[in-house]
Amino acid sequence: MRFAHPEPSPASARIWPVFLPFAGCPHRCVFCAQDKQTGRDDADLDAVRRELETDLQDALKRGRGPYELAFYGGTFTALPAPWPETFLALADRFRKSGLITRVRCSTRPDCVAPDGLRRLAALGLDMVELGIQSFDDGALRASGRGYSGKTALAACAMVREAGLALGIQLLPGLPGDRPGLFQSDARTAAGLAPETARLYPCLVVRGTPLADLWERGGYAPWTTDRAVRELAEALPVLWAEGVRVIRLGLAPEPTLDENVLAGPHHPALGQSARALALFGLIRAKVRELGRRPSVLEVPRRYSGEFFGHARELAPAYFELGFAEGAIRFAEAEVFSLE
Repeated sequence: MRFAHPEPSPASARIWPVFLPFAGCPHRCVFCAQDKQTGRDDADLDAVRRELETDLQDALKRGRGPYELAFYGGTFTALPAPWPETFLALADRFRKSGLITRVRCSTRPDCVAPDGLRRLAALGLDMVELGIQSFDDGALRASGRGYSGKTALAACAMVREAGLALGIQLLPGLPGDRPGLFQSDARTAAGLAPETARLYPCLVVRGTPLADLWERGGYAPWTTDRAVRELAEALPVLWAEGVRVIRLGLAPEPTLDENVLAGPHHPALGQSARALALFGLIRAKVRELGRRPSVLEVPRRYSGEFFGHARELAPAYFELGFAEGAIRFAEAEVFSLE
C-alpha cells in the first residue's frame, strides 16, 4: 500500500519578517503580548523603515534573496497615513530589482474595507493574513476582540474579492472556550480555503489582562497535551483543503519565554502535533490493510518529526503492530506499507 502525506507542499520563498508591534492596533486585546513576543515595546515606524531599507540594500549587494516581505505584529491596514503606502513603495523598489517577490501583512478583520484593500493591492500588496482568532461570538466577546464571527467571515470575503491571497490565524483556547469550539473554527477556516493558516494556542503572559484573569481563577488555559491533541486533529482538516499550516505555536523568543505564566508553551509543540497527525493517518492505513504490518517505509524528509518529540510516539507505533526495525526511512516520495 502506497500513500502520500496529505500536507500541501511548502512555499519556496523565504520570508523576510518586519515587526510592527502594536502599530495601528485600535486597542490591546486581553491576551496580547506583542512586546514580549517581538522584544519591542512599540514600533517607531520611521526607524523601522530606515532599518529595513538599509538591510534590503545590503542583501541586494550581497546577492541574497529572493524574499517575501511580511509585515507582522501590528494592524497594517490601520497604520496612520502614509505608512502603508510608504512601506509598499519601499517594497516595490526592491521588487523591481528582484530581491522582493511578494508582500504580505497581518491585520484585524475589523480593520479592512473593500476600497482600502483594493488600493493596497494596486500598490503591491499580495496577501493579507487576518488575525481572526475565532469565528465564535462568545469567545470573541470574552476575549475583548470587539467584533463578531460574521465580521470575520466578511473580512475573508473582502480579501478575496480584492484579488489578494488570504491567510487565517486562529488562537484556540481563548477565554470562552468550550469543547469542540476549536475544531469548529478549524473546519470553518478550512472551508474558506485560505492559502495559509497559523494556529497559536492561547498563552497567559505576564502583564496582560488575561494574566490578571488567570491569577483570579477566571481562566484556565489548555495543557500542552490538550494542545497537541487538538492541533493534531485540526491539521488533516486543513491539509485536506490544500491549506498550508505555516506555524503551530509561537516562535521561541527569550523575552516571551521568561514571561509565559501558563499555557501550552513548548518548543516542540509543532513537532508533537504534526507527528500525532501523521500517526493518525498511518493508523488508518494499518486498519485498511487489515493485518499486522510487516514494514513501513517512510520518506526520509519526515524522519525528524516522525516519532514526535523525544520519540514520544515509539510506544504507540509498537502497539499498532510495528515490530523493532519495521519502520525504515528511505529516499522516497511516498509512504509504503506492507
